[in-house]
Amino acid sequence: MSDGDDDTTELSPESLTERLDEAQEALEAAETEADLDDVEATLDEIDADIEAADLPEADDDEEDPAEELTSTLSDLRDDLESQRGPYGEDAIETLEEAKSTITDTRWTEQGEGEIVAAVEAFADDFGGVLDADVSVDGDDEDALTAALDDAISAIEAAALDADDDAETIADLVDVTDGLTDGLDDAQEWDDLETREKLQAQGFYDVLGHYKDYPPELSALKEHEKRGNVEMIALAFESFQSGFMEEYCIEAFTRMNDPAAYDAVQPQAKRRNKGAIKAIGKMGAEEGVEMLVDYSDTDSDPALQKVVFKALGEIGSEEATQPLANKLVTENENVRSAAARALGLLGDTRAVEPLADVVADDDVDSVRASALWALRQIGTETALEAAAEYADDRSYLVQREAELAADSLGEGKSEPEATV
Repeated sequence: MSDGDDDTTELSPESLTERLDEAQEALEAAETEADLDDVEATLDEIDADIEAADLPEADDDEEDPAEELTSTLSDLRDDLESQRGPYGEDAIETLEEAKSTITDTRWTEQGEGEIVAAVEAFADDFGGVLDADVSVDGDDEDALTAALDDAISAIEAAALDADDDAETIADLVDVTDGLTDGLDDAQEWDDLETREKLQAQGFYDVLGHYKDYPPELSALKEHEKRGNVEMIALAFESFQSGFMEEYCIEAFTRMNDPAAYDAVQPQAKRRNKGAIKAIGKMGAEEGVEMLVDYSDTDSDPALQKVVFKALGEIGSEEATQPLANKLVTENENVRSAAARALGLLGDTRAVEPLADVVADDDVDSVRASALWALRQIGTETALEAAAEYADDRSYLVQREAELAADSLGEGKSEPEATV
């Protein structure tokens, strides 16, 4: 703030714009992570002053000063983040994604050989960057992912500094990006092979004159109409298409057939995110135990987010404690997803831990998610806990708190327990 005095002229649009311009110049001149940290601290101070300033109302034909300043500040924060790094963690993240690609993708026989070659080439290049022995001991998925795990461990052990080891980190990022390119070029099951397999299993036998293109979509619609869960499951397993996968999930949900769970459960056990999403959409309580087990996969935040949402949609209170445990995990996106899942679940025992998140978490988006969850639970105690933050410094938090306050008039009240 402006030195703690009451002179609000220092918080005029002009003075704040000037400070933003100075921050931009400092950002352009920044050469180290420490320099960027200083710029970020400056932006935080300006952010607080924008919120505290008594800025004039905008005329009808003029842009609102607060919105204009906030927009400029947001752009500077984006520029700052893009200027950071690269970090050793960036290479680790790419390797984690490569592991998922290897295990989640259906490869042709040729593709299986190509992914082995890609990982072997990566291991050779990696050894030239870090003094670490990474080798591929076999040609199956376990051997390939084990080699990548060794590389991840080596990067973590090196404790690379973004400034002092910038060249090494850049080389690591290049090597890991090369692995991604190699996996992208490896041959997956193409449409022709998939169609041949489906033809042999009678998938297209229901087609006469079809209206929808591709014919797979017409066949899916007809199988749904006939209640052929096993054929939709076959398509779900076979098509490497986000659109077709989404249609299959919607079909399973509409059919509300217990056989649909049996159809997707094997893929969910292989941690297929689409299958887990389907289990959540169909509200299959028999999947809760498996999904709760997956909630502890801290090495795969993307999987955790899908699992958490599925647990929330199923609505079993067996998931309340496991989800509440993740409200204090290191990854802020995982904390946010856990909070929202608790909101979907609606168990009143989650009110206290969610309120603790709003009070104690240092990330406003996570706090806002916890407030959203309290609103979904909707009891008087939950809404009162959320409404306390109507004057919070964060707009996201403020907005959720205001909505909770608006809902308090509905007079919801239930006995509540604690987790």
